[in-house]
Amino acid sequence: MDKNISTNLISPLKVIRGEGALNQGAKKIPNISRRPILIGRSEWTKELRHSIKTEIEKEGVIVTGLDLEFDCCEIDLNRIEKIALDLNCDGVIAAGGGKVLDAGKLIANRINLPSITIPTSAATCAGWTALSNIYSCEGKFVEDKKLTSCPELLIFDHEIVRTAPPRTLASGVADGLAKWYEASLASSSSNDGMVQQAVQMARVLRDQLFLNSRKAFSDPYSQEWITVAEGCALTAGLIGGIGGAKCRTAAAHPIHNGLTQLKFKQKPLHGEIVCFGILVQLALEESSEGNQLAKQARLQLNHLIKDLKLPSKLEDLHLTETSNDSLLEACKFACKEDSDIHKIPFTVQEKELLKALRINGLDPSEISLINKQGSI
Repeated sequence: MDKNISTNLISPLKVIRGEGALNQGAKKIPNISRRPILIGRSEWTKELRHSIKTEIEKEGVIVTGLDLEFDCCEIDLNRIEKIALDLNCDGVIAAGGGKVLDAGKLIANRINLPSITIPTSAATCAGWTALSNIYSCEGKFVEDKKLTSCPELLIFDHEIVRTAPPRTLASGVADGLAKWYEASLASSSSNDGMVQQAVQMARVLRDQLFLNSRKAFSDPYSQEWITVAEGCALTAGLIGGIGGAKCRTAAAHPIHNGLTQLKFKQKPLHGEIVCFGILVQLALEESSEGNQLAKQARLQLNHLIKDLKLPSKLEDLHLTETSNDSLLEACKFACKEDSDIHKIPFTVQEKELLKALRINGLDPSEISLINKQGSI
């Protein structure tokens, strides 16, 4: 294959966004699918999913509702694939958070059906992308899967997304910010024009999130809320579509993948773990490269993280009692041979990553105490 040839799956075929977008979006569904399954998971979206199903059925579409039992994992995927085939369904609609959307896209991809995504929060850009992350039944990251296409239709209804807990929007802000911090590092030596353009989009998104996130949280009916919610759920996906693999992950997401291998007392959201991963990545840049800009970026980011009540240290992730051995295993997973952490322009060793995990977010006296105790 010619090394100059690349394939970009950039966006859903159609995106309908705004207040009451579900009503307009439902009218498009009969042209895509007449007998879809509608999948979801969480209890808090159950009534919402019933309303979505009712709205779609007004268009003469026969909808079969199915619930996931776990995160996007093989047990659920295989079970629902079989049901969809037995029912002779002709489309997959996923309504929920990132893992539900990933499951819907992957099921559709495996049985060659069109997918429709209806995000119920702005916590991730999963409704947009041609990617799905697979987890174990315990919620441990297993692998990511490239799909053959983006969704046929994405419906981003502001009324629906606004019902999500504010914590999900904070998580989305962190995941959206990661596009800049990871893309700018992983693609720093790229001379690909589209990659460079995608990185600049990520920079603009970062600036918008810094400028508008606080107002978005204080007034969910403001223009700032729209900018932030759509930036997290839509623009972040577009950046990865245009820029490809080098504009998706560097160290923050592999750190997330490693940490999901641990047992949590209270499981954080995807973007919350990624948030911590961004800070660790910046700390690695500072220590490995002597990068003072990374230090300044970390200090700047910490102010926003504090205001949005996002995690900045292991304690915030309820992992302070996790043993060094367990944390080291998480670091080994993050640094495994095929990990995207190796896209960054310097080498990260497992023990260096462990040290960064342990001391990130701590003040100097706490770091000194850990060093004296030999915990690193």
